[in-house]
Amino acid sequence: MPNDILIILTTWPDAESARAAARKMVEEKLAACGNLVPGVESIYRWQGSIETSSEILLIFKTTVARYSALEARIRELHSYEVPEIIAIPIGAGLPAYLRWVEESCRD
Repeated sequence: MPNDILIILTTWPDAESARAAARKMVEEKLAACGNLVPGVESIYRWQGSIETSSEILLIFKTTVARYSALEARIRELHSYEVPEIIAIPIGAGLPAYLRWVEESCRD
């Protein structure tokens, strides 16, 4: 079961858009939950320049089976041309929590 659960990291330009995306993903059962982490400062290279932005980190918990649909929905809702979407497999976790994630993401 742990190999079927993913943590998805994605950054958003503001709390309002991150909150709306988190709510939509949970409502659509693409993610069990979304955690908003405010106060992220990102420094990155974009189109040849070094940029600095204040962002909101949004952490989703989902299943491997729902990942493609979640990624597509993030890309659809996101304002960035190339949004950060990183999937990290779970190696271990509380079995009851991992079952909850799986159950929450079922159609």
